[in-house]
Amino acid sequence: MLNLIAIAFAQTQEGGGAPDAPLGGLGGMIPIVLMIIIFYFLLIRPQQKKEKERKQMINEIKEGDKVLTVGGIYGIVSGIKDDNTIILKIANNTKVEFARSSIQNKVT
Repeated sequence: MLNLIAIAFAQTQEGGGAPDAPLGGLGGMIPIVLMIIIFYFLLIRPQQKKEKERKQMINEIKEGDKVLTVGGIYGIVSGIKDDNTIILKIANNTKVEFARSSIQNKVT
């Protein structure tokens, strides 16, 4: 019995066990790198593209455009006060100032 344990121990020391991975320690990193690449193309990149389109839409807003705010208020742009403030007409005699960044969507 002791002889079998000594033989098994000797085989593991001499490389009689499983062969090493062909890439060494990097073989375990490949799945992690692949997951990061997949997350980038499926989650991060589309979100950045969507945010870029939203910023472009906000910068192109002009008087007369019908918009929806993040608070759910529909209005018509009646004026642009400065770079960060837009005046929306939300009723007949009601005009409200909104931050330009609070515009969620342009309504057609």
